[in-house]
Amino acid sequence: MEILIGLAVAILFAVLLYNFLVSRKNQVDNISASVDALLKKRYDLIPNLVASVKEYMEYEKDLLEKVTKLRSKALDRNLDEIQKIETDQEISKLLGDIFVAVENYPELKADKNILHLQHTLNEIEEQISAARRAYNQAVTDYNNAIEMFPTNILAKYMGYKRKALFQIDKNQRKSVDVKNLFKS
Repeated sequence: MEILIGLAVAILFAVLLYNFLVSRKNQVDNISASVDALLKKRYDLIPNLVASVKEYMEYEKDLLEKVTKLRSKALDRNLDEIQKIETDQEISKLLGDIFVAVENYPELKADKNILHLQHTLNEIEEQISAARRAYNQAVTDYNNAIEMFPTNILAKYMGYKRKALFQIDKNQRKSVDVKNLFKS
């Protein structure tokens, strides 16, 4: 009888560990899908921004073309997590460059469409930032779960691998030089 109780406790423990790992993995997948939805929303706004700005910004044509190409790349469903993160970082940098360039065109700064697009993109960027934080927390919890004893044994058996965090590159970590922004 004691053997049966011990076996039942061991099975219950294994089931609880298994369910714990699956819930962590699914949480990462769920939040990743939320980030994808927000990024898709951002990518849907990009053509409107490019079309609105294009006629004023012939000089920045190369910049607009880069954003358009990256948007197309970002919509590829075959990208893995690392490629998504890298593409997202490139687009974030280029969108910032567009808004800095818009400052050089007074007629654009006063255009209602541009102002609305900028406001909408700013809102989405804030939502993306919050979603990235949630994703990073879920990934950290997941990575901890698959590396800590005793769940690491089961995670290895299940083939679970570490997931990548959303991180910014070194250039984006530098402080913004506001004085130079006002000089242009």
